[in-house]
Amino acid sequence: MRKGPQSPTLFFTRSETTKLEPLPQMPLSPPSQKNPPKMLERVHSSRRYASHPDAENDDSDVAADDSKTKKHLPISFFTTRITNYLTRNGPVWPCLLLLVFVLFLIFSLIYNSRRFVCVSPYDPASRIGFFGFDGLESDFGSLGVPWCRPKHGKTVDWTSKDLIKALEVFVPIYETRPIKNNMYGMGFDHSFGLWFIAQWLKPDLMIESGAFKGHSTWVLRQAMPDKPIVSLSPRHPEKYLKKGPAYVDANCTYFAGKDFVDFGSVDWEKVLKKHGITDLSRVLIFFDDHQNELKRIKQALKAGFHHMVFEDNYDTGTGDHYSLRQICDQSYIRGGGHSCFKDSDEARIRSKRKHFWEKAVDIEELCGPGEAWWGVRGYVRDNFNHSHKLIPYEAHFQNSRFVESILDVYWELPPVAGPSLTHQTRYDPARAPPPIVEDGRYGLFQRLGLTRFDTSVFNGYTQMVYIQISKQ
Repeated sequence: MRKGPQSPTLFFTRSETTKLEPLPQMPLSPPSQKNPPKMLERVHSSRRYASHPDAENDDSDVAADDSKTKKHLPISFFTTRITNYLTRNGPVWPCLLLLVFVLFLIFSLIYNSRRFVCVSPYDPASRIGFFGFDGLESDFGSLGVPWCRPKHGKTVDWTSKDLIKALEVFVPIYETRPIKNNMYGMGFDHSFGLWFIAQWLKPDLMIESGAFKGHSTWVLRQAMPDKPIVSLSPRHPEKYLKKGPAYVDANCTYFAGKDFVDFGSVDWEKVLKKHGITDLSRVLIFFDDHQNELKRIKQALKAGFHHMVFEDNYDTGTGDHYSLRQICDQSYIRGGGHSCFKDSDEARIRSKRKHFWEKAVDIEELCGPGEAWWGVRGYVRDNFNHSHKLIPYEAHFQNSRFVESILDVYWELPPVAGPSLTHQTRYDPARAPPPIVEDGRYGLFQRLGLTRFDTSVFNGYTQMVYIQISKQ
């Protein structure tokens, strides 16, 4: 049933209550072909401007001033359009749109949940709220990463691509490790770092100071299957076999147990001659003995060694021995130096991070009497912290200058992967270099096979460092 002609519709805005003229009725018969564009323009014009007084203008005026009208539409135009839309459709569609958006957000959070940084094992929600959903990579190094400065600015030959390729090789090797639970020993990150450096340098002799249960010996053996190893350890690894898994190497000379000799007391000329070593640049030393690293560097330099790795390169304010990281934490080095002012930005940031990372240090822990922040609250620790003494800042500064004078290469191993992937909660990313596998790259993390390991193996990162030294 056809209805009769509709009465003219009244449109109101805040500034007008004028009754608009009804649009001319369009003929039901096919339009004339003489001037079809005119009709289309008029229909288009009447739809766009029917709610404004200038709709009564002729078509030529509208067409001539069309670009200006687009640029200078009054706000009332938009408010009127929105009001009319809601009047006709009611609040149903906005509610449906909001519901779709909420469902999409929930799905996104579930799908990407593994990409969030795990800052605390107890309250993941608070950690996400603290760090946000993005900017995770920029969190690394945000509190400074003070690297020692080599005297000639030399760096390592390998790249991040080399590290990723090496991870593909090392993951299945690590799965065959004899000591599955190496508590208080090296985890995955440092095991990979030691293996990679040894395989890259391909030394003719490997020396380790501090063997524990023999895990590091096993790692060195996987890197260089046919090369000799010299191991120095107060307790022989075989002693641990009585309580659980341990590793003893058949092609290793042990100075351990009753035969133990400290690294600084070994007759290295005799040992090297026994193994047919004449080029000391073909020797790699691995230190995991928790001794003052400055002391070890001086001893190695005196013996003529060049390449060495320190497993526990503790950050300032932490650890049981004086480390290279602590020595080179100086105000003149980028990322180094600290302020003990309790209302500083650093103090506020450290205070927050202390709640989320086990190894994070706040200003109260960092600074000792007299605002001494270097070393550990102004102390040099040695021998598993069985020995410690105060050191003035002037001496600490001179130690840094000495290290720089003999240093050819300094490279800190980055974490294998970001904490959103490994779920580690120990080290503070704000004091670490960016990881090899960055946060958000779960596909790569999975493809490398790293998802097959328990998260506990990623909790032992302490800035392992490789250095190359030579006399002044």
